[in-house]
Amino acid sequence: MSHVVHPPESVYNLIPREEVQTQKTSRYVSKYRPIVVHERKSVKDDMRTMGPAKVEVPSPDKYLKKHSKEPKLPEKTECTKKARSAGTVRKPPVPARTDNPPMGIHTKRDFIKTATGFANEAPAYLRGHQQGTQAATREFRTCPKVHQEKVNILSKVCCFYSQHYGEVPDYLQQRNEEERQAQEEYDNFVREQRERGAMNHLSDEKRQVILQTLKKNWDQLHREYQGLSFVMDNMSKRSHKDRLEVAMKKLENDIKLFERFKTIYISNN
Repeated sequence: MSHVVHPPESVYNLIPREEVQTQKTSRYVSKYRPIVVHERKSVKDDMRTMGPAKVEVPSPDKYLKKHSKEPKLPEKTECTKKARSAGTVRKPPVPARTDNPPMGIHTKRDFIKTATGFANEAPAYLRGHQQGTQAATREFRTCPKVHQEKVNILSKVCCFYSQHYGEVPDYLQQRNEEERQAQEEYDNFVREQRERGAMNHLSDEKRQVILQTLKKNWDQLHREYQGLSFVMDNMSKRSHKDRLEVAMKKLENDIKLFERFKTIYISNN
């Protein structure tokens, strides 16, 4: 517990001492205080809510009634119905099952000539549009109303008259060239080995039998691979999984090789 330490008793403590009173400075008062008090009272009196309000009190008979604030639509009359239906065009009704379709309607329009004319105009029209000529620009400005049908047909046949239409892409040409070179190198190698008498041609029947055997072996490995446990908690399971994956990958490469090349030679060694 804490204890209070008193000073030692002394005779001088019995002598009365004169109290010294300190003079406090006067409190600061702003010179704008009266103006602020006046402005505050003037604003506060306007916003006062206690007591009777200085507004017109509503009559007790004019209380808020149900549906009094909902918008009221004008009453329907014959004039409003006619005015509403005058600006719209009704669609024809759906024909009944007993109605017979109109027969014997012919037109003088030749659709073959129309399509041929548009096809003949398409190349020049598209070239002018691609080169940015004034005639193509004028044609496009007037097409929304005058040449709408022409623009629709040209938009469909635009791809047929493009600059690179019908050409083989560059990546396909490069791929075909690589396959051709690989086939030539393989044929040259086979020819050299055949001339030396160290290669035998594999018949198509044997190639199909080997291909089916490889696919059957791959199916067996794949079935075994699918039967593995989901959790690989030891090294034996992991190594077994790796061996299956390596064997399946090797069989896949052999199957691709036998499916890609129709002519196969086997070494005598």
